[in-house]
Amino acid sequence: MAILTCAKCGAKNRVDERVTVIGRQPVCGRCGARLQADGEAASTGGATATGAGGKPVAVTDETFEREVVSASGSRPVLLDCWAAWCGPCRMIAPALDSLAAEAGGRYLVAKLNVDENPQTAARLGIQSIPTLFIYKNGQAVERIVGAQSKQVLAARLSAHL
Repeated sequence: MAILTCAKCGAKNRVDERVTVIGRQPVCGRCGARLQADGEAASTGGATATGAGGKPVAVTDETFEREVVSASGSRPVLLDCWAAWCGPCRMIAPALDSLAAEAGGRYLVAKLNVDENPQTAARLGIQSIPTLFIYKNGQAVERIVGAQSKQVLAARLSAHL
């Protein structure tokens, strides 16, 4: 039995792992939103702890320097600053998942939940979300505020490859 957190309302749901294996999609018992199994990472807005399998990397106050600043020395990092309650943040999450899956090691996609990581959010001067940054060589080289299409994000990111 797995516990999945709903990305929409935050409710914790017990889900039998066999449900997803046989092709059925679990939904939240509170709000009815689609739940995503581990590896799909809906509970973190599309971010996983390891970034394995072409998914965005979850960044925290403790891991920001390592996952974003240090990692941007060898390749650009697209950092999404988001919150679970933010509609536009949820709208761009699939685009970020897709960009992460297409990265092929050329760049890294990372996500910072501003509600759970207020120190880093304050240090970055986040005043509205979604706010995205492109880091290169340890520095933020571009700031993108508001929901953008996958094509716009890909173009802005490719300018820094």
